[in-house]
Amino acid sequence: MTVVQTAPASVPALDPPDRAPRTRRKGDGLTAWAFLLPSIVGFAVFFVYPAVRGVYYSTTDWNLLSPPKSVGLANYRAAIHDPEFWKSLRVTTYFVVLSLVAQLAIGLVLAGIMHRLLRSVMVRAVLLLPWLVPNVTIGLLWMWMLDTNLGFANHLLHSLGHGTEGFLTDPNLALPSIAGITTWAGIGYIALLFYAGMLQIPQDVYQSAQLDGAGEIRMFFGITLPLLRPIIALVLVVSVIGSFQIFDVVAVTTAGGPVGLTKVIYYYIYEEAFHHFRMGYASAMALCLALVLGVLTWVQMRLLRASTSDLG
Repeated sequence: MTVVQTAPASVPALDPPDRAPRTRRKGDGLTAWAFLLPSIVGFAVFFVYPAVRGVYYSTTDWNLLSPPKSVGLANYRAAIHDPEFWKSLRVTTYFVVLSLVAQLAIGLVLAGIMHRLLRSVMVRAVLLLPWLVPNVTIGLLWMWMLDTNLGFANHLLHSLGHGTEGFLTDPNLALPSIAGITTWAGIGYIALLFYAGMLQIPQDVYQSAQLDGAGEIRMFFGITLPLLRPIIALVLVVSVIGSFQIFDVVAVTTAGGPVGLTKVIYYYIYEEAFHHFRMGYASAMALCLALVLGVLTWVQMRLLRASTSDLG
């Protein structure tokens, strides 16, 4: 019996999947640089150049009137041994704590109300309106409203049978009052940031919690807050940096008084630079403050794990 062997049929080779040709049109790079150039020039002129000059002036005795002379690290040593510098830093830290706690607490409550109960565009616009007003205008407005003799706040207290209060002149009330003013001005922006973060949380998470019998308060602390961690980290970083840079409201309302209890670090730097003409020393203190803010930002980002989200 003869067995006929047949050759296996050849399998046609599969063609590689079509790939879009990676072509780059001529002129795309030039177009991109043309759009980036204004931002790069603005960044270099208004940030890089002043920063480099500030570092240089911090090692000189420049007084705005005569050519600067190099003094090495003398300005930094003077800042370390300056009790007024440390006092203004403590005042600023106290102000940051007051304003930060108030902004986080009130902002979360307002955002939770808007997210779970009231989604009105009008409410969001009204909340954001104070943030759009210049800080100098806000300072003048509240200075008149908190005036001891003619202010609306004291008029309201007097109508309720309470005596007048020197909100901006009392040593115990001046800094908390300024913290309240800045909180009122910025709380709308903070609340909208939290509200935007809450909109990213899937609704089925809340629906599952409701089926398990969870109430609004339990869902807020068990679902909303943990999933808002990246937004909370962003708000903390932005609020801490902005609070440490408080100047205009203090300059308009109290000018560092009473008895220096509202003299924040920025106002002290301003006094040294433009009242006492110690621009070199002021530059050194400004760089020290930038270093402190950089360290605080790094610590916050690491502790809150701002680059990761539980939603993923």
